Amino acid sequence: MATQVNPNIKKKHFIGVPSPLGYVPGLGRGATGFTTRSDIGPARDATDVVDDRHAPPGKRTFAAQHAAQKAKNQEEEEEEEDLNEMNYDEFAGYGGSLFASGPYEKDDEEADAIYEAIDKRMDEKRKERREQREREEIMKYRQERPKIQQQFVDLKRKLSDVSDDMWNSIPEVGDARNKRQRNPRHDKLTPVPDTFLAKAAMSTGHVNTLDPRQQMMGGFSTPYPGGMTPGVSTPWGAATEVDWRKIGEARNTLMDIKLNQVSDSVSGQTVVDPKGYLTDLQSMIPQYGGDISDVKKARLLLKSVRDTNPNHPPAWIASARLEEVTGKVQAARNIIMKGTEVCQKSEDVWLEAIRLQPTDIGRAVVTQAVRQISGSVRLWIKAAEIEEEMRAKKRIFRKALEHIPNSVRLWKAAVELEEPEDARIMLSRAVECCPQSVELWLALAKLETYENARKVLNKARENIPTDRGIWITAAKLEEAQRNNDNVNRIVDRALQSLRSNMVEINREQWIEDAEECEKAGSIITCQSIIRAVIGVGVEEEDRKHTWMEDAESSTTHSAIECARAIYAHALTVFPSKKSIWQRAAYFEKNHGTREQLEALLQRAVAHCPKAEVLWLMGAKSKWLAGDVPAARKILSLAFQANPNSEEIWLAAVKLESENNEDERARRLLAKARASAPTARVFMKSVKLEWVLKETQKAKDLIEEGLKHYSDFPKLWMMRGQILEQEGRTDSAREAYNQGLKKCPHSISLWLLLSQLEEKLCNITKARAILEKSRLKNPQCAELWLESVRLEWRASNRQIAQSLMARALQECPTAGRLWAEAIFMEARPQRKTKSVDALKRCEHDAHVLLAVARLFWSERKVNKAREWFNRAVKIDPDQGDAWAYFYKFETQHGTEEQQEEVKKRCNQAEPHHGELWCELSKDIKNWRTKTDELLPMVANNIKNMF
Repeated sequence: MATQVNPNIKKKHFIGVPSPLGYVPGLGRGATGFTTRSDIGPARDATDVVDDRHAPPGKRTFAAQHAAQKAKNQEEEEEEEDLNEMNYDEFAGYGGSLFASGPYEKDDEEADAIYEAIDKRMDEKRKERREQREREEIMKYRQERPKIQQQFVDLKRKLSDVSDDMWNSIPEVGDARNKRQRNPRHDKLTPVPDTFLAKAAMSTGHVNTLDPRQQMMGGFSTPYPGGMTPGVSTPWGAATEVDWRKIGEARNTLMDIKLNQVSDSVSGQTVVDPKGYLTDLQSMIPQYGGDISDVKKARLLLKSVRDTNPNHPPAWIASARLEEVTGKVQAARNIIMKGTEVCQKSEDVWLEAIRLQPTDIGRAVVTQAVRQISGSVRLWIKAAEIEEEMRAKKRIFRKALEHIPNSVRLWKAAVELEEPEDARIMLSRAVECCPQSVELWLALAKLETYENARKVLNKARENIPTDRGIWITAAKLEEAQRNNDNVNRIVDRALQSLRSNMVEINREQWIEDAEECEKAGSIITCQSIIRAVIGVGVEEEDRKHTWMEDAESSTTHSAIECARAIYAHALTVFPSKKSIWQRAAYFEKNHGTREQLEALLQRAVAHCPKAEVLWLMGAKSKWLAGDVPAARKILSLAFQANPNSEEIWLAAVKLESENNEDERARRLLAKARASAPTARVFMKSVKLEWVLKETQKAKDLIEEGLKHYSDFPKLWMMRGQILEQEGRTDSAREAYNQGLKKCPHSISLWLLLSQLEEKLCNITKARAILEKSRLKNPQCAELWLESVRLEWRASNRQIAQSLMARALQECPTAGRLWAEAIFMEARPQRKTKSVDALKRCEHDAHVLLAVARLFWSERKVNKAREWFNRAVKIDPDQGDAWAYFYKFETQHGTEEQQEEVKKRCNQAEPHHGELWCELSKDIKNWRTKTDELLPMVANNIKNMF
C-alpha cells in the first residue's frame, strides 16, 4: 500500500534554505562549546599498548611514543646553532655541534653504516629474548585489561543461535521521550476565584480589633474543645481538613467484613466474642515487615520470569512463596496451581502445591500429582503423610510399591508401619526387589530366628560381597547365641573375603565399628575386630605410638573394652615395655576393677621385675583394699627384685606408719640408712621422729644427714622449722642462713627466712632478703609473689602495685602472678585483668581458679562451676583448686555435688597448693586422709574474693 502525503501540511519556511551569515547551530539553547570523543580520539592510558604490532621496541606504548615525539621536537629546536660567546668554552669549545649544518659526505655515510651494522649486530644477540619478553608482557596485559570487543566475544558467538522469530521479536528503537515531551502544550492559566483569595488573606492576615464573639469567648480562646491541644498548631483550613465521613465509612466496612466472617448462617444469629473482637482485627493486618517496594519489584521480576520461561518450576515456587510471605496465601495457592498445569512433570511444584493447600484439598492435589508422576517417591511419601489413619497410610505405601518396587525408602517406610510378622513378610519381598540394600537384609535378619537369620545373612553376603556390616552382624549373631569361637572365625573370614573382592581395609572404620559393637553389648565381637585390624596399615616402627593413640582415643569415646583390647594386644607384642604396662595399669585403675588391676600388675611385674612403679602400684592396691599382709608380701618380692631401691624402702615405711606400726617403720628406716642411705631416707627418718615428738632424735638425724648431704635443702628447712617450733628464732635464722650458703637456689629456704623476719616484725630485713633472693634466682614467680604480698600485708599498696607490674614484665607467663594481680585490682577492673591473664596463661590452673573465683564473687554460679571444673581438670594435683571448689559447692551446690567433688579429689590425691600444703604438711595432720583434709582446707579459706 502506497503512503499518501497530505498536501495540506505546511512546510517550515527555513527548510532547504541556506543558513544565514554567522549562524551557529545550537547557540540559542546553549548547546555549544563542548567537545566529543570523536573530535579528540579514543581514550587511552599512558601504559596502553599501541595497536601497531610492528612498532620499534621503545615505542610500543602511548607514553613512549609521546616521549619520543617530544624528544624529536626538542632536537628540531636545538638544530639551530648557537654561536654566542656565552656558549663558548676554552676547553670544550661551543656547546652545539659546529658541523651540524655541514655537507653529508661519503665517508660520513660509511661511518654511519658501520655504526648501524654494529648496533644491528648487538641488537640481534638479544632480539629473540627481548621479543619473547615483550610478547609475554603484551599477553599478560591483554589478559588483565582486555578490550571491550574481546569481553563480548562469547556473547557475539551465541548470536548464531538466535532464530528469526527471536530477531523479529526485538522491538524497534523509537522515541524514548514520553508523550508530554513529544507533544508539548502551552500552560493553561485559570483565573482564581475571589473567594479563594479572600479566604487565603483571612488565614494569613492580621486584625487589630476583636469581634463580639471573640470578646465573649475570652479573647483568643477557641470556642471548640480540643482546639488548644498539643499538635494542632496549623490553621484549620482547606489544606488540613479531615474527611471524617470517609473514615467512618471505612470503619463500618471493616466491621461488616469481620461480622460476616464470624456469622452463623444456620440460625441467622452471630457468634461474636465482644472481648476479643478488637484483638482479632489484628489478624487481618499483613505480618510482613519488609519494604513494600521490594515486594513489588520481586513480584514483577518473578512474573517476568514466568512469562519468559513458563516451564521453569523454580519461578512458580518462588512466586508462590513470595505471596505466602506477604500474607496472601490464596494468591500463592492460585499461582502454584497454575504452575502445576504448566509444569505437570515437576515434582517440586506438586510438593509445594500440596504444602500450601488445606488437608482436604491437598488430598485431591496429591492424587493428581501421583497420576502425573507415578514414579516419584517423595510424592507417595507426602501422600501417606497427609493421611491420618494408619490403614490409609499402609494402603498408599502398598500402592506406591506397585509402581516403584525398587525404592528402598518406600520399603523402609512401609515396614515401619507393620507389625513384626507382617514386617518380616514384607522384608522377604523387599530383599528380592532391592537385593543391594544392606539395611533391608539386616532388618530381615533381626526379625528371623537364629537358623533363618544365618541363611538370610549368607544370601546377603552373596548379593553384597563388599559390605563389612553384614559380616559384623553375623559375628554379633553368633555372640548372642554364645558361640564365641565362631566370632573370631567370622571376623577373620570377613577380612579375607573383603580383600579378595578388592575392598580396602580401613582400620579407622573398623575401630569405629568395634566401638559401636561395644555400645550394643557385643564385647566379644568388639575384641575380635580390634585384634584383627589393629595392625593393618601400621609400620613396624610406628606400632607402639599408634596403638597408644588408638587406646587413648577409644577411652575418650568411652569405649573401655576397645581400649582394653588394644592394650592387651600391645602387651602381647611388646611384653617387656615398661611404659605400656604402666599405661595399662593406670587405665585399669581409672576404668577397671581392683581385681583386673591386680591381675594386670601381677603379669606386669613378671615381665618387668625392675619396674618399681608397678610393684608399688600393686602394693598400694592391696593396702587400699585393706589387705596389709598381701601388700607387705608384694613389697618383700619387690625387695628381692630391687635390693637397694629407695622407692620401695620408703613405700614399706609408709605402709607401716600408715597402719600405726611405728616401731616397724623405724626399723625399716634404720635398715634403709644402713643399706641404701640417701637424702630422702634421712628426710623421712627425721620426719617420722618429728611427728612422733622425738625432737632430739630428729635433730640428731638431721646432723648426721647434713654430714653426708649438706646440699639437700629440705634437711636445712626441717632443722630451722624444728628450732622455730621450740621458739629459738635466732638459731632458726642461723640454720636458714647456713642452708642458703649451701643451697642458694632453694626458693623454699628464702621464703622461710623472709617469713621468719616478718613474724619478728622486721619488714625491712624481710624485704632485703627477698630482693637478694631475686638477684640470686631471676625470673622466679614465687619470690616476686612473696615480695608483692609482703608489701600488701604491710599496707604499702602503691609499692605492691609497682612490684606486681615489674613481676609481670619479668615473668609474663607466670599464672600465679596473674591470679594475684586480678584480685589486687578494684572490682570494676578485675574482668579486664582476667582477660589479659587468659591471653597470657590460657591453660594455667591458677588463672582458671582466679576466673572461677571472680564469677563466684559476681554470683554467676553456673559459670563459676564450669571454670572450677576446668581448673581441677587441667591440674588435678592442685589442692587449692579442690578446696575452693568444695567450699563453692557447700554454699551453692547440693549434697550430691559436694560428695562428687570430694570423691574426685580423693581419686586425684593432690599434693600441691599453698593452702593445701599449709595443712597437709603440718605435723599435726600427718595421718589425715585426703577426704578429711579437703573440708579442713575449705574451712580455712577466709579471703575468697
